Amino acid sequence: MSVLRTLAAAGVLCLIAATGTRVSHAPGTPLDSQYVLQRYAVAIQGVTAPKNVVFTYSVSQAGPSNIEQRHQIYRSGSNVRDELLSVDGLSLARKRVTFARRENHYSVDRLAPRTDAAQVLFLESARVGLRYDYTYQVTPLERQSGVYVDRMTIDGTTFLPRRLHFHTASGVSRGTGEVLYAPFGRFWMPVLASVDATVGTHPARERITWADYRFPETLPSSTFQAPKPLPAAPESE
Repeated sequence: MSVLRTLAAAGVLCLIAATGTRVSHAPGTPLDSQYVLQRYAVAIQGVTAPKNVVFTYSVSQAGPSNIEQRHQIYRSGSNVRDELLSVDGLSLARKRVTFARRENHYSVDRLAPRTDAAQVLFLESARVGLRYDYTYQVTPLERQSGVYVDRMTIDGTTFLPRRLHFHTASGVSRGTGEVLYAPFGRFWMPVLASVDATVGTHPARERITWADYRFPETLPSSTFQAPKPLPAAPESE
């Protein structure tokens, strides 16, 4: 069971265009919450995913099944090379490599709520260093299945989500969790995801951490191709 890996964001694309509106405010004071929300709608629409990305992630799971793993991922679009590096804290003498085609369910533009598909209510602002962050309650306009965000915290500098709190349901699994994001160069990437859930009647917890992001201009096509098996040795007569 991996509750977090089944994340699929609900909602349709927001078509709000940039207005160029500026709000004057005293230095060191919070911005108007509606202005922040307008800037968020524009910022999330303009997010770009990296063409190529390499990173590591560690997953820890406790519940009906227990997992401790560390992976290295190579991604180009939906092409993924997954190298399993360690299990239960022990490095593998020979890494296990799998290949797949799958979307990135944790990308911020996929998971973040759209303002035209939800009712968004301002809750509070909080100063973080030289910036303010702004937290909102989110209620989808239509009943949601799978995963939906019910609270988000917006970075007051980039106007992108720093934190998304969500509910998830799939089969007999139910849970709540959150995903944290941070800037890496010009990209906005996940750094931590956690969920507390029940699977049937059993409690379960999962935590994923991402690190070591790199954004190469290109990746060799062989990155996503399984090596061909060596030809069998001829039988001796």
